[in-house]
Amino acid sequence: MKVLVTGANGQLGKDVAAIFQGEGHIVVACDRHVLDITDQAACFLALQDHKPDAVIHCAAYTAVDQAEQEVDEAYAVNAASTRNMVVASERVGAKFCYISTDYVFDGLSEGTYYEYDTTNPQTVYGKSKRAGELLVQSLSSAYFIVRTSWVYGLHGKNFVKTMLRLGMEKPEIKVVNDQKGSPTFTVDLAYFLLELVQTEKYGIFHASNTGTCTWYEFAKTIFTEAESISGKHYPVVVYPCTTEEYPVPAPRPKNSVMEHNAIRTNGLKDLRPWREGLCDFLQQYLLRDLKK
Repeated sequence: MKVLVTGANGQLGKDVAAIFQGEGHIVVACDRHVLDITDQAACFLALQDHKPDAVIHCAAYTAVDQAEQEVDEAYAVNAASTRNMVVASERVGAKFCYISTDYVFDGLSEGTYYEYDTTNPQTVYGKSKRAGELLVQSLSSAYFIVRTSWVYGLHGKNFVKTMLRLGMEKPEIKVVNDQKGSPTFTVDLAYFLLELVQTEKYGIFHASNTGTCTWYEFAKTIFTEAESISGKHYPVVVYPCTTEEYPVPAPRPKNSVMEHNAIRTNGLKDLRPWREGLCDFLQQYLLRDLKK
């Protein structure tokens, strides 16, 4: 299978490209220097040249707080550029896989969010990603929309790396304890995408590591597992706080827990528990640093 990956230098895109290649697929890895996805003509040309069987669209504007000020930029990347890639994919008959987010929901539900529940994004980022979803649904004849949450990996900045750094720099930190969700290791998500895009089970999927926690519980677990794996002591004391005590420009969903109904009903393999994914990440990340 020949797969074109956008955002191939990003946190998820790097793992997607590496894992598909490792499984014997031909990968066309495109970052912003190789392909300007905001240029529709360039998208048409790239897809015509490579003629992939599938496109995995990892490229996105993900600066959640910054998007509140850079509205046009967020929509240009998450909506208009997604349209460019979808239309180009249709021209060459490629399947299209769009990576979306829990931010398309308002986070106010008492229960878990199902794939076809009504969306109600509260931020520019969430609204622009939902706009991308709608364009995919209306323009592609063979699409997968994969919503994920709380993503972290070996490449780029993320919550886990930030906690590990602060754990050595600060005597104490406060972490929000009234927002819950499912942390997702990029490698586990990439393996799910590997299975999914080889099928014709099109539609919307929720894919995150299974199980839930709050950001505070996640942070506490990061330090517990990091100490166990590395033998290094993190002297930081972690205190829980409320969302109101940690104001940010873009409101975060209080409930980001998504039901994996589509994975189950389509007979696909669900992602492993989030704590197992975290331990695997820490093994690679911390032991890699120890070898340097």
